[in-house]
Amino acid sequence: MVKIIITGVCGKMGSTILNLALKDAGLAVAGGIETKNHPLIGKRIDAIAGTTHNTPTIDDDLSKTIHKCDVVVDFTEPKSSLEHFRVARSHKKAIVMGTTGFSDKALKEIKGSKDVRVVISPNMSIGMNLMFDVVERLSKALQEGYDVEIVEMHHRLKKDAPSGTALRLKDIIQMSKPDKNWIEVFGRKGITGERKKEEIGILALRGGDVVGEHTVLFAGIGERLEVTHRAYSRENFARGALLAAKWITHQKNGVYSMKDVLGI
Repeated sequence: MVKIIITGVCGKMGSTILNLALKDAGLAVAGGIETKNHPLIGKRIDAIAGTTHNTPTIDDDLSKTIHKCDVVVDFTEPKSSLEHFRVARSHKKAIVMGTTGFSDKALKEIKGSKDVRVVISPNMSIGMNLMFDVVERLSKALQEGYDVEIVEMHHRLKKDAPSGTALRLKDIIQMSKPDKNWIEVFGRKGITGERKKEEIGILALRGGDVVGEHTVLFAGIGERLEVTHRAYSRENFARGALLAAKWITHQKNGVYSMKDVLGI
């Protein structure tokens, strides 16, 4: 049985991960972490899940409880997520990171670490990671003559834009043709002139309670190919994260993606 600690356990993603983990016979919830002064600090995790499981209490310091787990599952925000990563590394524990919005410096620290087991992905959804694979194949197959645009939409409360997933799609497309002098355009306004063939457009929409939608458009002359993924529930992200948590316990030190977890 894999023992996990969930950070941000009272948040939307954290509570979704918690409820799925409590139903999974292959997992044991060893703890939950929340921000200091959160009203549920010291309460049993049952207070969130609404179950009668004999769950541990919610803490505000990962370093106090990390010895109880095999893997930390982190969906918080960039600053706290980086701190959790450092704690996991120092205690030689694995960590699954689904947080987005990291600075280049933070990503360099995480991805450059050699003494830790980490799965990091801007999107833990199994379907979305299959989309990453499809977009990579299409980008390599479709040569000159196809303009590429990325459109994403999320709920009104999302803090970063474009989404980490949209940026990952952009990177995949750019890496498929590394010799091309890509021009990144984040939205357009005014008299912009004719679209340059090196452009890759990224547009972020925000509104309502949209969990997450991403579309990549390959627009050619006389035809257009679109690949779209729509998330209707946070459970698909949570399932992917828990799959990653089970998988990472059997791996050597290294920085992995969901592509590694899924074997694609």
